[in-house]
Amino acid sequence: MDPSIGWYQPEHYGPALRLWNSIWETQQGLETMDLNNSNFRAPEYIPINSTVASVTEPKKAVNGQNELTSGADKFYNPTKRKRENRASTYALNRNQHLISQYGGTPWRTEVKHFRPGILGLHDEIEEFYRYMQPTPAEHQMRLGVIQRIKDVILGLWPQAEVEIFGSFRTGLYLPTSDIDVVVLGKWETLPMWTLEKALLSHGIAEPQSIKVLDKASVPIVKLTDAKTTVKVDISFNMNNGVKSACLIQSFKEKFPALPKLVLVLKQFLLQRDLNEVFTGGISSYSLILMTVSFLQLHPRGGDAPSPNLGTLLLEFFDLYGKHFNYFVTGIRIKDGGAYIRKEEMQRDAGDSYRPSILCIEDPLTPGNDIGRSSYGALTVKKAFEYAFMVLNQAVHSFHPAMSDPKQSILGRIIRVTDEVIQYRQWIQEKFPVDNNEELSTLPPPDSECTKQEASNRSHGKRTTNEADSSSSTPSSGPSFGGSPQHTSATGSDGVSGVRSQGACTNGVAAVWAQDSEGTCEANEQLTDGCQLTTSRTFSPSSESFQRALLREQPSTATVGASQAAAPDGGSAT
Repeated sequence: MDPSIGWYQPEHYGPALRLWNSIWETQQGLETMDLNNSNFRAPEYIPINSTVASVTEPKKAVNGQNELTSGADKFYNPTKRKRENRASTYALNRNQHLISQYGGTPWRTEVKHFRPGILGLHDEIEEFYRYMQPTPAEHQMRLGVIQRIKDVILGLWPQAEVEIFGSFRTGLYLPTSDIDVVVLGKWETLPMWTLEKALLSHGIAEPQSIKVLDKASVPIVKLTDAKTTVKVDISFNMNNGVKSACLIQSFKEKFPALPKLVLVLKQFLLQRDLNEVFTGGISSYSLILMTVSFLQLHPRGGDAPSPNLGTLLLEFFDLYGKHFNYFVTGIRIKDGGAYIRKEEMQRDAGDSYRPSILCIEDPLTPGNDIGRSSYGALTVKKAFEYAFMVLNQAVHSFHPAMSDPKQSILGRIIRVTDEVIQYRQWIQEKFPVDNNEELSTLPPPDSECTKQEASNRSHGKRTTNEADSSSSTPSSGPSFGGSPQHTSATGSDGVSGVRSQGACTNGVAAVWAQDSEGTCEANEQLTDGCQLTTSRTFSPSSESFQRALLREQPSTATVGASQAAAPDGGSAT
């Protein structure tokens, strides 16, 4: 098992696991033995009164357990990045001490009863979202970090503007997420080294943490705040940052499930060190746009007010882990969303552009590929596929270890480490907030969005919400290049239902029909050798859906019908 992606589940433990582990470790050789464990490293000198035991014995913690001091960095050739990530569950099978105190699932409480199967997964996602929401103390602490950095910047350049964007601006941040700051001003050359020197002289940044990445595609100054250990990225003159926050804010309003899905997915990638491009993962912005696309093109409509979050999470992992064709397909968000061929985006971007593995068209800057630097996208795909396999097995299995209500379903893919929990407790103690104190807030993104929408209207452009609304207007015929459209339909058995017509910008239309009993059927129109479908058939209990996917197929390809059922309980999404 890849130690960076998964860990053993309760039903795996037994004599067979121990046997196969022994065989695997023998094949791996010295790499997995204690000779490579730094806890067993001998000192550079041997004291006169030493014994063999005193040299090789690991340190003991207060409770008598062997102490592994630096967490998830002891096995499988770790990197420096993993030592810096409080949330990392790298090699959890060998590092159970990472969750030994709180169990790794703090969102589950003894007083809360969770239903079995897919409904229980929905309940857990709701509880996870509530637990991971920032507390007033965490919010105020981050505002303090921003203010200290802002004071330094304005002390250097009084005419500059300092804006916040990213997850803190949108509210989609985890306890260990970084803060994104952009400095707007006029300079002949970006004063990144001047800022670095000022941040160090004022004691804002930890000296060993600050880095000037002036050769990156987006030059930034990276630092860790000395007072709070919060990580901060500072860029210069990146005007799209605040606009992106406005866009995400509008999608949060349109898709109620978006914030909850994004927070789960961000934690999933963070603990696997797949949450940043330079460590081989994908950016938070890419992840959010992938989730938005998933909801935009959902055949049952992704904007239901009370969706089954468990079903949506499974379907997301199913789509991007097993069926999405990363090699030929790009993601388009604007105008209601669509899948496009990478060749089309290459034509728009110019001859110098080469499509990346994960290709996401920038909804704010046509021709720009948001996923262009995500060289590790296929590793993320592998993690998504693993998550679907593990969760799908748990919600549809009658195995006693999986149906035990005391066992967490969401905890099969997500764990919160003791270090993260203790960090949050430290924040509560170090930065207490009076319940009667009015919290300071950032200027709401809505004000910037309103300005942008007014500007768009003055130039004859449609806003994001207007584009989505117009693309969902009922239509009597096929529509190419738009988002799913909804019209009345009658199933083959004469049962009235809802027909959802989706589209692909290269002239390929797909039609889904759902009758009142929840049966979906797919019919496709093939015009250029491109097929939007999966050829899978689901049983009514599988609680998945027929999804449109762009794949290379012969022009004479035939498409079979697939069936799906709406989730039991709650409203289907």
